[in-house]
Order: sequence, then C-alpha cells, then structure tokens
Amino acid sequence: MVVETPYGSPSSAIICGAIGRVPVAILSRHGRKHSIHPSAVNYRANVWALKSVGCMHVLATTACGSLKEAIKPGHIVLLDQFIDRTSKRTATFYDEGQVCHIPMSEPFCPRLRQDLEEAARRLAVEYHRSGTTVTIEGPRFSSKAESRLFRSWGCDVVNMTTVPEVALAREAGVCYAAVAICTDYDSWHDTEAPVSTQMVLHILEQSAETVIRLLVEALPHIELTRCACQECIETSVIHPK
Repeated sequence: MVVETPYGSPSSAIICGAIGRVPVAILSRHGRKHSIHPSAVNYRANVWALKSVGCMHVLATTACGSLKEAIKPGHIVLLDQFIDRTSKRTATFYDEGQVCHIPMSEPFCPRLRQDLEEAARRLAVEYHRSGTTVTIEGPRFSSKAESRLFRSWGCDVVNMTTVPEVALAREAGVCYAAVAICTDYDSWHDTEAPVSTQMVLHILEQSAETVIRLLVEALPHIELTRCACQECIETSVIHPK
C-alpha cells in the first residue's frame, strides 16, 4: 500500500496483513533496499502513514552499539530512555501555527515494553529489560572519545534512529516500544574491534530470526484498550488565542 502524507512520502510502501489473528502493517524505515541514511529518513511521514492506516501500536527495531560490557553483541535491549544528540531532524508535527510540549519522561510505552519482556522470557531470549540509548546523527559511527563520553553519561547503547521517531509517535497518539539489537561495542572497548558496517550486518543477520520470533510472540498479548501514551497529546498543544 502506497501512502502519501502531508509531510511527503514515507520510506517505503506499507505491507498490510495479519500475523495469526492480529492485523499488522510493516514499514521499512530505511527503505526496502536500505538506501536511506538515518538523517534522511522522513520520520514524520513514516509515523503519519502508520497512524493513517490504523496503527495504534508501533514495535520498532533498531541496531545499536553497546556501551556496557554486560550488553554483548547479539543481546536484545528493551529501551526505556533516550538522550538526543541529533541536530538535523524535524522532531515535531507542530512546527507551524501551534506549539506542542509533549511529555517525554517515560518515552516508551510501559505496557508494550512489558509485553515484549514477557515474550522474551517465554522464548528464553537473551535480553535486558531496560536501557538508555543515546541517538546520534550518523551516518558515521562514534569516535572513541564520543563513545567514552556516552559511557560516562550512563548510557547503555548508542543508535541513530530512535529520535525523533519515539517523540513523533507520542505526538501522534501512538504507543511505541523499541527492540534494540546490539551488534558491537561501538568504539570504546580496548580489547574488541571498533564497530564496522560488516560487523553490524553480520550480527543483524544472525539475530533476525530471534527478533522476528520475539515480535510474533508478543503480538497476540498487546492490549488494544486506550493507553496513557495515546492521551498525552490531548493536553499538550497550546492553541493560539
């Protein structure tokens, strides 16, 4: 399904179908051939397109580099916080005419995160139940100094796509959770090779089946009742007098 939005075209056509009895819509953030780099992703169009076809819950996947020894390549992290280090991306739907101050103290839907955690336990998947990601602009990887700085901030992983996607989902009244697949130790580790594209692709290929199993296992347990994530926008917009 090709969807046009007020913000232009999304990254890909949306594939609509069902997994079991659960209706799903799949959108490729970087395009079907992974041809769109992180800063060029039309995040607003992607979120708008998903909402326009009826999606009220988004389960996102994202590759990440580990900033902690205990988070090993191949592990899954269920993100619960972020730090924004991007600078080139439009981070709101309300950039003209109205101002939106959307709450972000708990950026990721607690109910969706619980659904994912319970699914991971049932499948005996190696996972971390929480984690703070620092989202960088990319597409380059971090310098060693940057990587060590992020560690000093207490961040658990580093990625390039969570922001502004998570904030736009909240503005759209959509529940959002992210499954982060750890592919490397970024650039800080003294005894591990620094991150490379080949390293990321290798671990992603190894982890793909596990991540798909996790998402499929979680889907039937998602509550469709209204969630607080979907209500924040109702009191966040300042209407001009």
